[in-house]
Amino acid sequence: MIPDDAVERLMDSALAIGAECEKANVQQWEIYANQGYGHSMEIEAGRISMASGGGDGGFGIRIVEDGRYGYAHLVDINSASRAIEQALSIAKRSPSIEGFELPGNKSATEVGGMKDKAILDMTPEDLLEQGDQVLTKVTELDSRAVAVGGGIGVGAGAGALVTSSGIEYGGVFTSHGIGIHVSIDENDQLTSSYEGESSRKILDDITSSVEKAVHWAQVTREKIPGGDTEDCPVLMTSDGFSPLFSVVVPSAIRGERLAKGESFWSGKMNQIVMAEHLSLTDDGLMEGGMSSGSRDSEGVPSQTRSIVDSGRLNGELWATRDAAKSVAEGRVEFAESTGSASRGGHTSPPLCGCSDLILSSSAKTFDRDRLIQEMDNGYIVHSVMGAHTANPTSGDFSVTTSTILKVENGNVVGALSQAGLSGNLAKALSSKVILGDSSIRKGSYSTGSMHVPDVLLMDGLRVNPA
Repeated sequence: MIPDDAVERLMDSALAIGAECEKANVQQWEIYANQGYGHSMEIEAGRISMASGGGDGGFGIRIVEDGRYGYAHLVDINSASRAIEQALSIAKRSPSIEGFELPGNKSATEVGGMKDKAILDMTPEDLLEQGDQVLTKVTELDSRAVAVGGGIGVGAGAGALVTSSGIEYGGVFTSHGIGIHVSIDENDQLTSSYEGESSRKILDDITSSVEKAVHWAQVTREKIPGGDTEDCPVLMTSDGFSPLFSVVVPSAIRGERLAKGESFWSGKMNQIVMAEHLSLTDDGLMEGGMSSGSRDSEGVPSQTRSIVDSGRLNGELWATRDAAKSVAEGRVEFAESTGSASRGGHTSPPLCGCSDLILSSSAKTFDRDRLIQEMDNGYIVHSVMGAHTANPTSGDFSVTTSTILKVENGNVVGALSQAGLSGNLAKALSSKVILGDSSIRKGSYSTGSMHVPDVLLMDGLRVNPA
């Protein structure tokens, strides 16, 4: 799937572009290179609709001159001179940030689990076989169910980073993922669920997401009338909670937002901000982490950083430019990179973001059935729509859900057709909270990966049945 010398070729090209920067007398430069390869197949209306493969990539050039920076990207290294001129031109027009320099070269810890040979050996035919397994599993679980959408993909990427300060870093990473949308349309009633999973390693059970999707399409069929709007406990499964969590929390823990007063935790460093049994850790060194690695996107060594310890805010995330800017503007006395720079690809400069963000508890955790008993009366929410509208400055959110079950006296009594769910996530996490006993990795609306379990939130949420 990926050439054996992919990293070496990227590194050679990046070094060549760096040499062009030296010829142009650029003060500080950074060359980021990536190349992706992959195979994928799509599912539509109960059948495999398309299989495809390919790859893309390129180079990003960041130039820093007297605290000013410019960025340009290219695909063909023969156009390096022109891209360097563009970056220099942008830098000349940009505001100067006192103290802003590209990171120096420091030793970094090697992180394993980024590459799985089994994924590299996969062929399009292997994906088609997995697709058949998925479609067969849907029918086996429920003859009424249809896989109306989704797909399976495998990918491999090579990356390299070279800077004028001596950083030379590169590697290969792999991924294997599935997304499946299952619907049951019977007796003029349509219910559906979407589930997904991805990993650096080959997925052990490609059909586990199918089982979850079919299950939720089934359990939401027994509709009951909606009741009155009420403030009540809500059990959010990891799938329902992670979209809201990923919009609100990663933004709120960025140092720049905290310094500007744009986070609901601004001005609360070393204060209790969550329930005292909760902790929040950003792990950039997680083996096999989807957002981890030896270095961040600027070449700064990654680290495992405590953000909230036993409910107390004790950390924040910084990228190099944000740190220098906040100090220069007098918002903070001191700040430096925490190895928290991330990129969306070679076309964009690095931005501050989390790595693999983990929510955990020192208190006893429970399986889902026990959480339902603890809730007694309330709702279970498995998915939400509109999470991207949540406000990381206030923590307020208002979303809708069509995958919601009502619980009375510790028992599920039926499903609602639809409901609104609103509240304040900061308040809910600082009140009575009970976590599930298994953490699941989920992607993010912002940056990084979220590792969150089922979460029973006893206060701060309101359900408005349709």
